Amino acid sequence: MSQARARRRDRQVYLRSHPILFALMAATRRWPATRIGMTVLAHSRSAFTDGLTRVPLDRTAEGTTGGAAGRLAGGGLLFDQEGDDHRGSRRGLAESLGADGVDRLRPVWTDVLDRRLKPLADGTPIDLVEVAAELSGATAAALLDLNVDPLELASAARAAAAAGAREHLPGLPFPSRRRAAEQAAAHLNALLSPISASGSGPGGSQAPATGTGANDSRSAATGYGLGDSRSAADGSGVGDSRSAASGSGLAAMLAVAAINTTVAGLPRAAAWCADADLWEYAETAPEALTSELLRVTAPTPLLPRVAAAPGTIAGRPVHQGDRLILITRHAVDAHHRDPFPTHPAPPQVAQLVFGAGPHACPGARLARAQLTDALTALAPYRPQVTRARADRRSALPSWSTLILTPTTKPTRPT
Repeated sequence: MSQARARRRDRQVYLRSHPILFALMAATRRWPATRIGMTVLAHSRSAFTDGLTRVPLDRTAEGTTGGAAGRLAGGGLLFDQEGDDHRGSRRGLAESLGADGVDRLRPVWTDVLDRRLKPLADGTPIDLVEVAAELSGATAAALLDLNVDPLELASAARAAAAAGAREHLPGLPFPSRRRAAEQAAAHLNALLSPISASGSGPGGSQAPATGTGANDSRSAATGYGLGDSRSAADGSGVGDSRSAASGSGLAAMLAVAAINTTVAGLPRAAAWCADADLWEYAETAPEALTSELLRVTAPTPLLPRVAAAPGTIAGRPVHQGDRLILITRHAVDAHHRDPFPTHPAPPQVAQLVFGAGPHACPGARLARAQLTDALTALAPYRPQVTRARADRRSALPSWSTLILTPTTKPTRPT
């Protein structure tokens, strides 16, 4: 067991599923920011925060989450709003994801953990990817007040994100990719049809909204554009009637983001914890462990944006229309600083995995709570990874299978 082993394993999700992207990130990371044609890649912490706080962003540009939201619902969603509308929607979302919101939703995912981790007590291995899928699907269904199978919802959201990402791969357009994306989006949208019919989630205008559906094949995901959706929610909710009124469009965007980031992030964090033998910290310093594992795995490793006006990133000029690739993974030192729960990175660094400034994630509290509870529930079994397979089709770096086998039994009920 070692940090080096954990890092080697985690690197496989990039090398096997997104090798070209990983190579580009690695080749350019020596510079705080660098330009390739009309694209600016921001690697350093200051360059990353500059891209989110100092450069005006085009919320409706093609290839961004805001652009997809505009096509979904004709504008007015959190992702493509400006000024007071944007701030108002974000405040409503943040309020619904406060401590009370997390307390209300916690029984949903703890029930899944209690049930799905029981086989470990008998020495039976589990696939943590399946557990994460049900956990995220159940949370999203609860947020949307949907009577739908959590695994079916999770499967649909993952398929929609993957199909949308493939449609945006560089090169010539393929009609088959467009058709696949449309079919995946249609299936997801059908699961969210109660949201379409009612125009709101649970509780009418006070409903949390997190699902995902997509009337446009590109709405489900634009590659790593999920990062912006996640900043709007990670299993989130919207306590503002203006957001609820957007109906299934907002529900679709948020569910895709919430489910995909959870399914990507939770298994990767647990695998690192197992390989580096960090389970004791899940019992003695759970919050610090969660913060460090989120930092090194960076479930959304980069954020794509488009500049709406000139600006600067780490002193490098940015022009209107430039595409920005803000690399979260490097901004938080995930590429060279191992997780140490006894000496965690400063909060202002670790928090960057959830964005910064007006683009910070209102769902950060919920994301941290889910991961902390999952690691705490796993810790008594001290599980090891006995099989792992990278997902070559996912929108985010993910495992398609992660088999955990217990090495011990709890001495008391968990």
